[in-house]
Amino acid sequence: MAIHVSKKHFMTSPVRLAKRLAELVNCSRREAELYITGGWVSVDGQVVEEPQFMVSEQQVELHPKAKPIQIEPVTILFHQSLDTELTPQMLSADTHAADDHSGIRILKYHFAHLTPCLPLEINASGLLVFTQDFRVARKLNDDATTIEQEYVVEVAGELTPDGLKLLNHGLSYSGKVLPPIKVSWQNETRLRFALKGVQPGQIAHMCKSVGLQVLALKRLRIGRVPMAKLQAGQWRYLSGYERF
Repeated sequence: MAIHVSKKHFMTSPVRLAKRLAELVNCSRREAELYITGGWVSVDGQVVEEPQFMVSEQQVELHPKAKPIQIEPVTILFHQSLDTELTPQMLSADTHAADDHSGIRILKYHFAHLTPCLPLEINASGLLVFTQDFRVARKLNDDATTIEQEYVVEVAGELTPDGLKLLNHGLSYSGKVLPPIKVSWQNETRLRFALKGVQPGQIAHMCKSVGLQVLALKRLRIGRVPMAKLQAGQWRYLSGYERF
């Protein structure tokens, strides 16, 4: 497909970019909107992703590889740091991880209508998930009790006799006996927890029950998706082959 470029017109009033593009490339208004929201259209050399953007004399150009297809919903993985409050600005092109291998082109639309899944408890850091895909949201939020999460927990204190055994099975929380989970030492001050259906405050309560105080709590994995090398304050797309 050749690049389509508009000539500058002297107009009395601006028109919507979608209308101008439809006239230029002889396509439907809907196709024009898909080109624009897909990030394939530039105005005076700058990509514009809003079909309602008003143009008059500007030069409008369509990328040669443009395809008028519906944008697929995305899922975003974010590494929340302990000392930083999450704001909408944290998810932007500036905080995108350089080693994101998903192959997905960043679009403004990807940062709209995001549903947070399995939020972190207060004073915890690590992996957060935001999605536009209702299937992902349904799996993570509705099936939370069946999805294993992995945490690394910085602790202080002296573990009671049989404390590690009790952490794996034998403790209660909120009046209910906890199911067996996997807890092991990562090093002298860090425990690794792998558990399903974790409740706010549960890990701190478990540690306190065996003589330990939680100093820091970080989520490393949700289901089969790890945070891996994602740096604090950065995000990446969930790749097509990844499944929670």
